Amino acid sequence: MSVLFDVIMPVFLVIGFGYAMARQGLFNDSAVDGVMRFAQNFAVPVLLFRSIARLDLSSAYEPGLMLSFYIGAFAAFGFGFAGARLAFRRPLTDSVAIGFACLFSNSLLLGLPITERAYGPEALAGNYAIISVHAPMLYGVGIALMEWAKASGQGLTLGALLRQILRAIFSQPLVIGIVAGFAVNFSGLEPPGFFWSAVDLMARSAIPAALFGLGGVLFRYRPEGDKVTIAMICLASLVLHPAITWLLGTKVFSNDTDALRSSVLTAAQAPGVNAYMFAHLYGVARRVNASAVLIATALSMLTIWGWLHVLP
Repeated sequence: MSVLFDVIMPVFLVIGFGYAMARQGLFNDSAVDGVMRFAQNFAVPVLLFRSIARLDLSSAYEPGLMLSFYIGAFAAFGFGFAGARLAFRRPLTDSVAIGFACLFSNSLLLGLPITERAYGPEALAGNYAIISVHAPMLYGVGIALMEWAKASGQGLTLGALLRQILRAIFSQPLVIGIVAGFAVNFSGLEPPGFFWSAVDLMARSAIPAALFGLGGVLFRYRPEGDKVTIAMICLASLVLHPAITWLLGTKVFSNDTDALRSSVLTAAQAPGVNAYMFAHLYGVARRVNASAVLIATALSMLTIWGWLHVLP
């Protein structure tokens, strides 16, 4: 029970505070958008820049860590896509968006603070390794599949499709922060102390602001849409993805304790707000994905508690 109160509850209380303030009308839509824009476009990219710039690349990118997490992620996508398309007879574009919700766990806003509270800042190297390729890879796959689904029968050239995918990926502030971090890391240059002091100030604001803003965003997402489809997304995100990651990490790759903790806890997070943003971008499956983000985030309080008991 102490894990629930000491590790999980503080994170969700900050989210709940933002939710309650939005519900009371003290945190209106424009304020929510402003906080989230600050967090996602500025503070979080700076946090990622700092973390990647200082990351020990030789030890962080363990093959077992990356493979166990991403095999689980794409298995969850396949489960969601097939369920939406074959079982629920959703259109092809809807099925891609629903699969994306199963694929894209909230690695940053929930995975980082929960792992840090559970195991300390020194346990985050695996999280940052996963996050460094998370958005570029998964957005790339999602956009490619969605553009393919939309272009079926329209004759879109491969070159035009690739340009659209690359433009969408590398215009994201998160990706820009990651790329800048790698540039500093590989260059071997050491910026002056006052530079890192400014970076630290911005980085420390990232997670609290993002969690509070996330509460306001979740208030907008009334549970609507196909309940069975929403339940399938929750199952894929909260159970299937971390279960596959845990099985591969323990039985196939024999990941060390830190890698197992980082990969499973990151996999166990609810779909991120990006799952809704992706659906909104293409105008498909918006109600289902929005409701899945809200409901899975609430349910993850209990499922994360369970995974913390399973992990060493």
